[in-house]
Amino acid sequence: MRVIDSDGKQLGVMPTRRAVRIAQEQGLDLVEVAPTANPPVCKILDYGRYRYEQEKLAKEAKKKQKGGDIKTIRLRPAIGAHDIETKIRNAIEFLQEGDKVKFVVIFRSREFGRPQIAESLLRKIAETVQDYGVVEKPPGMEGRQMIMVVAPAKKPAAKPKAPPAEGGSTDAKNEDEQDSRQALQAHSDGQTDAQESREQPPVPE
Repeated sequence: MRVIDSDGKQLGVMPTRRAVRIAQEQGLDLVEVAPTANPPVCKILDYGRYRYEQEKLAKEAKKKQKGGDIKTIRLRPAIGAHDIETKIRNAIEFLQEGDKVKFVVIFRSREFGRPQIAESLLRKIAETVQDYGVVEKPPGMEGRQMIMVVAPAKKPAAKPKAPPAEGGSTDAKNEDEQDSRQALQAHSDGQTDAQESREQPPVPE
């Protein structure tokens, strides 16, 4: 097999045992990355991290695809509080990945005569996940089941910022300059009046 080390350096073609020994000496794993090549290509790396990165890339690629899958979550009318929390967490994760979620409430014997309980349950779920999805199909009976479909919520587009009015800053500047001139003129007029009063000789009585 052809071996590549953790830095991407070619180590050449070698027996499997030797490649495994080199990986163990580095505290890493030997992973086959190109099994169809001749000879097969293996890489020395941290398998846990490699798997995490591959799953992350797969999720990102899935988000970019138009339209996701439909994930089904089955419920019972008398589902426990802990179980419903788990179902909701799963639904939110599916919606964040771009998948639709189909909630199916399954009735048994006497439960079939009280559909309002199932409808109330589904509407409560819809309210809980409203930040992540919108109800595409409201609760409704289909045979002996009640179905509700929630689609991923679309992120609102960012509103473009309105450009400043043309000449707005210039007008404001002109107004400030005009106010300053008026204030200066008033101050000068006041000083002139005061000076004239001091220079004016007193009027004899």
